[in-house]
Amino acid sequence: MTDRIAHGGFAPKRRTAQDAAALIQHGMTVGMSGFTGSGYPKAVPLALAERMTAAHQAGDPFRVKIWTGASTGPELDGALAKADGVEFRLPYNSDPIARERINRGEMNYFDMHLSQVAPMAWQGFLGDLDIAVIEVTGITADGDLIPSASVGNNKTWIDRAKGVILEVNRWQNPALEGMHDIYYGTALPPHRVPIPLVRADQRIGQPTFRCDPAKVIAVVETDAPDRNAPFSPPDAAAHAIAGHLLDFLGHEVRKGRLPASLLPLQSGVGNIANAVLTGLIDAPFDNMVAYTEVIQDGMLDLLETGKLRMASATAFSLSPEAAARLNADMGRFRDKMILRPQEISNHPELIRRLGCIAMNGLIEADIYGNVNSTHLMGSRIQNGIGGSGDFARNAYLSVFMTPSTAKGGAISAIVPHCSHVDHINQDVQVIVTEQGLADLRGLAPRQRAEVIIANCAHPDFRPMLADYYARALKGSFGLQSPMLPGEALAWHQRYIETGTMRG
Repeated sequence: MTDRIAHGGFAPKRRTAQDAAALIQHGMTVGMSGFTGSGYPKAVPLALAERMTAAHQAGDPFRVKIWTGASTGPELDGALAKADGVEFRLPYNSDPIARERINRGEMNYFDMHLSQVAPMAWQGFLGDLDIAVIEVTGITADGDLIPSASVGNNKTWIDRAKGVILEVNRWQNPALEGMHDIYYGTALPPHRVPIPLVRADQRIGQPTFRCDPAKVIAVVETDAPDRNAPFSPPDAAAHAIAGHLLDFLGHEVRKGRLPASLLPLQSGVGNIANAVLTGLIDAPFDNMVAYTEVIQDGMLDLLETGKLRMASATAFSLSPEAAARLNADMGRFRDKMILRPQEISNHPELIRRLGCIAMNGLIEADIYGNVNSTHLMGSRIQNGIGGSGDFARNAYLSVFMTPSTAKGGAISAIVPHCSHVDHINQDVQVIVTEQGLADLRGLAPRQRAEVIIANCAHPDFRPMLADYYARALKGSFGLQSPMLPGEALAWHQRYIETGTMRG
């Protein structure tokens, strides 16, 4: 036994990554750990990709269905996609190689709300789960599994799979033990009961995964880092967006619509989100908590200052520098963080009960407040909806943020009509760009259009949007949400054809 494998029953199951990967066969459905580049298996997927490549070269088919928590890393999604080894993928992908295969029609992709993945797996209509490949930090003397840097859907994969392959990763800090809260009280109707969580800092489960040792078919020891990508430093637009939003939150506190410590924060990933979180360091809000999907660089900074007293999530999404900082001081951070299954971190019941402030990004928003988070030109997937829908529909305050332009200023992020809608206008309360903020609460569609054009659109595109809206008022079939159908995609089409929307 090693110091990471304390249960004697697991020692005889130690295998090389190649031997473990040999247990996965063509046509199987495999549940993998991992969420936004944290806690995903590294060695077995690479060995599996080698087998797939060799099989294809020999003229033999070798493809599998992959379920995860969300995006993973290049050793998993990237390697398997490069080997053309993925027939079907859910629920979220951000790997560029996989994205190209999806958009070429070579990989079936089920983009879905992250809170719904575990319940859907239990419902059974997705089929059986043959094998789970789960990264853990260690195995206790009692045979329980110490989770890694993400929880995601691992509890469900372990329970549902016919066989379990464990990657015990020595790189993950052993001080992670005790940070997790694994709740085993969820059930399908008619046996579903309320989840007994009423505060973001509350624990309702246990710190480890349960796993019948008889289900474990291989244990692979690894020592490999998570491969989270660096974040771009917040630019002037990101800082401006953060400033508008923080001013608005202060206004809501003064109006008595938010407490002085705000409500539990949820934040999407990226440089704008980090600019907002960093801006909270100097904002007049104290004793804050986060109830979100991922803990990112800005939340780590807030925890260090003491402005944020607790962050609840399902995974880390840190730059390499922040991951090293956390790993070096895990013991101090452990009591300020809770990692939960994503069916809990993203659960609509809990988001609504806690009253989260949801802050997410977008690809485009239209003048009526509909939001597209996933597709370019209505048909080309970029990443996926992730958990933004879980939070947007159920939040106390639903905010979407974006620079007002993209492609170096050639495209407006505010358009007459979204080419694809992930979040209907009823789920979008606030839109923020570097130009300003539109508070859409209580506004009818035509009122929303005037506020969004005036406050959020870039000056280069504001006249074009105003012109479209004026013509739609005269030529639309109805005036609830005035529309000229023939121009729905024209703004994007002009960029594709000429490389610019200007002129």
